[in-house]
Amino acid sequence: MTTWVGRTAVEIAAAVREKRTTPREVVAEHLARIERLDGRIGAFRVVRAEAAPAEADEVAARADLAGLPLAGVPVAVKDNLAVRGESTRAGSAATPDTPAGADHVTVARLRAAGAVVVGLTNVPELCVFGTTEGVHGTARNPWDPSRTAGGSSGGSAAAVAAGMVPVALGNDGMGSLRIPAANCGLVTVKPGHGVVPAGIGDGDWFGMSENGPLATTVEDARLMLSVLADTEYIRPDGESGALRIAVSVRSPLAGVTVSAPYAGAARDAAGVLMRAGHQVRRADPPYPLSLGVTSLAHWTAGTAVDAASLDTRLLTRRTRVHAALGRRFLNGVRGGSAREDLRRRLAPFFEEYDVLLTPALARRSPRSEPWHERGWLRNVLVNTNYSPLTPPWNLTGWPAMAVPFGTLPSGAPAAVQLVGRPGTEAELLRVAGQLESLRPWRRTAPLG
Repeated sequence: MTTWVGRTAVEIAAAVREKRTTPREVVAEHLARIERLDGRIGAFRVVRAEAAPAEADEVAARADLAGLPLAGVPVAVKDNLAVRGESTRAGSAATPDTPAGADHVTVARLRAAGAVVVGLTNVPELCVFGTTEGVHGTARNPWDPSRTAGGSSGGSAAAVAAGMVPVALGNDGMGSLRIPAANCGLVTVKPGHGVVPAGIGDGDWFGMSENGPLATTVEDARLMLSVLADTEYIRPDGESGALRIAVSVRSPLAGVTVSAPYAGAARDAAGVLMRAGHQVRRADPPYPLSLGVTSLAHWTAGTAVDAASLDTRLLTRRTRVHAALGRRFLNGVRGGSAREDLRRRLAPFFEEYDVLLTPALARRSPRSEPWHERGWLRNVLVNTNYSPLTPPWNLTGWPAMAVPFGTLPSGAPAAVQLVGRPGTEAELLRVAGQLESLRPWRRTAPLG
């Protein structure tokens, strides 16, 4: 008997289109795996055990089945995006438990392409932090369940890394796709601003947040991004030709260092790309000393906006403090020029180089603890010290990827980050594909 758990989205969709299997069979196998494993992992807030098989049958009956790019593919959706008939809780007790009347546009596009939503995944409250735990559940890293999956798309990443779904939908406002992808050994793309519809929270954190895929292969990430962007299949950009790649292992934030395993992963990846024919040079972007303040101001101000309509008494203490601080920054963020100044400062670097290669994280993910019960400062320090490399590219609005590369001393995956100028998603995917081809990674955690 063929099993579809562990197969890629590309493989599953092809089999469904060719009627070698049915959407119901595929979905049933993945729901069974969720039932068996999620008690240990905590990826899902809601599992659509009854609704998903029924929707799978609807996909099977579609007249356009043979042309659906995600025919019968089970997907998980981050719990800050509306799924018709389900509540959207964003990890909080302060949000209403009211079923959504319509799908978020990205969910609608996935469903139009033939995907079946099997559940909504856990997030930290209001998707603020880089660890996923709270009143609705705790998402653990399938490679090491003693550690967090990361955040804020932690549940989505954990679901994919555990083989509970082949792909998942998440979003990224300060690294919320790249952080959990790097922790869990996945490929992700934070697209550049405007490539995929956002509509996240109340104002997309001033346009810094982007929706994107979490996948185990570059090809699955490419396919899902094409669907989310509602464009023709994003093909590799210029299969031949050397790119100018800068490798930097310097933290953008003063006083934060990158650990040896992650710095080593970036250097090793640079060597692989150099041997593949690219022009690779060691070069650090001219990050301003003010970057830490700019990041904190936008991070907290975005939370202040999202919390404004909620009963703050129902928020956890760390979220209340974060939002209160953000209210002080709101006017400066709304009327300031810090983000445009950062783009102007970094633009000449990306005229000299096509791609920036960095470590994805500074160190391995924190232990899985009730961080939502810890103080605000402790949370901020933990987040900043392990993920200083992702926020600059939300501030600029430029595309960035996390790609598995190498192994940490614990045996969990390491990862690198790829960054490009606006409009270079296909170029980044090509480089990621070369890394995958030359240094393949184990696609899912060994959970049995």
